[in-house]
Amino acid sequence: MKEQDVWRALSRFPDLERSLPGTLEVLASAVPIEAVVVVTLEFESMGPRRVADARLPGVAAHAWAAPPRSWDAVQADRLRGWHRARVVRRGDPAHDQVLRLLWPESGVRDLVAVPLRDDGQGAGVALLVAGGGFSPDHEARCAALLDPLGPAYATDRRFHELNRLRETLEADKRALLTRLDRQDIVEEVVGADAGLAPVMEKVGQVAPTDVPVLIFGETGAGKEVVARAVHARSRRARGPMLRVNCGAIPSGLVDSELFGHERGSFTGAVASRPGWFERADGGTLFLDEVAELPLDAQVRLLRILQDGVLERVGGTRPIHVDVRIVAATHRNLEDMAREGRFRQDLWYRLSVFPVYLPPLRERPRDIPELAAHFAARAGKRLGGVALVPSAADLELLLAYDWPGNVRELAAVIERAAILGDGKSLDIPKALGTRPPRPSIPPPAPVAIPASSRLPEASAPLSSQRSSQCPQRLSGEVGLSALPSLDDAIREHISSALSLTRGRIEGRGGAAEILAVNPHTLRSRMRRLGLRWARFRESTG
Repeated sequence: MKEQDVWRALSRFPDLERSLPGTLEVLASAVPIEAVVVVTLEFESMGPRRVADARLPGVAAHAWAAPPRSWDAVQADRLRGWHRARVVRRGDPAHDQVLRLLWPESGVRDLVAVPLRDDGQGAGVALLVAGGGFSPDHEARCAALLDPLGPAYATDRRFHELNRLRETLEADKRALLTRLDRQDIVEEVVGADAGLAPVMEKVGQVAPTDVPVLIFGETGAGKEVVARAVHARSRRARGPMLRVNCGAIPSGLVDSELFGHERGSFTGAVASRPGWFERADGGTLFLDEVAELPLDAQVRLLRILQDGVLERVGGTRPIHVDVRIVAATHRNLEDMAREGRFRQDLWYRLSVFPVYLPPLRERPRDIPELAAHFAARAGKRLGGVALVPSAADLELLLAYDWPGNVRELAAVIERAAILGDGKSLDIPKALGTRPPRPSIPPPAPVAIPASSRLPEASAPLSSQRSSQCPQRLSGEVGLSALPSLDDAIREHISSALSLTRGRIEGRGGAAEILAVNPHTLRSRMRRLGLRWARFRESTG
């Protein structure tokens, strides 16, 4: 038997629980042993802990367990000194002070204890139960052949530690998703088949590549959702996806936050710390509000985009990172670059593939689906039952302008669920609007008899007739001579806007004069084709 046979048996699995049985068979072919137990000396709890064990077929299981009492300080020091000396110990646990602390069972008469080499984190020991004919030559052979067990023991410890960390993170993830009422971190994009269909088509085109993506859109339109969709559809989907709000980082800490710092590089830097780019290595970094970055930070960002290399604050060695950049802003970067407030070379690098995210008012088809999504989530969180917006609720939501986009819609639905005590949605109160008045059907047309017809000379046009209603009274007078309801409303709103010089909201605004909600007035103006700016221009 050769030493590489032991290495080969131990490397089949990352944990000793599975690799130790095969290793025992290899060892037993050259050394008369019948069982192996690997333990950790836990000096904090003052006792050994079993890591893994194996025995040959037909050998009775040993009742190995923790000793009935913990070690005292003297015994712990004795074990610590023996382990540091790296000396193989063989004997009868009943008569050996060290072996008695490691193997409390009285049925074993010949035991070999081998201290395992590791990286200094744990003190491991391999205990071999010797069979008949065990000689001093076998003892020396054990010391040489069991040397590979040291790295295997260290690997086993790291393997279980990573499993514990993964289970902890999975538990935290499940708890957070439960609080957010979500099934996964990346969920289906609401509106992907409706108003956002052109956007998602672009996402599907650019996601498989590694080029930077620049998302334009108003605040609250859902730029982060699109960025996560790019990451989820890319080859980096299994890597990290980190979000950084560039506008929320203090100007003096931008370099430290993005690129990291070394210990002692500035006051308060008590330890080295990786930046966002290093933490996103192998994944995607979402730079929200990238236009807020100062010019000096833009230079270093440009180097990362070109070379994939950064240097920590106070560092001297280059650090290579593999990060895909997705940036977003609500500003016009092209104008900022032209005015010198944003680097043109960085603008060219970031805008390789621009994606425009339209505001919610430009994709009203998404409002019903979004409202249903937010209502179901708010209902479950507040009352345990998903809520569903009614047709009247949707009518009010569709009539609203949504200056805050999807973020405002989510807030309104949440507020409506709270106002409804978690049992229903009170959209009118949440929007601050009055319930719509019942519509009155128009009267049926009335035919005027010929005897009541007026001569043309006696029926001059009134000077007050709107220019938008150029009907003339000819030989017959009827309701067709009156302006339509839309024309009358348009004329009425135009008069109010002329008085207020295009002002809609606030004290003395057109909405107050007409006694309607400002959002309702804006909606009606859009439907009638009225622009408030025209009235402001005409009076300027």
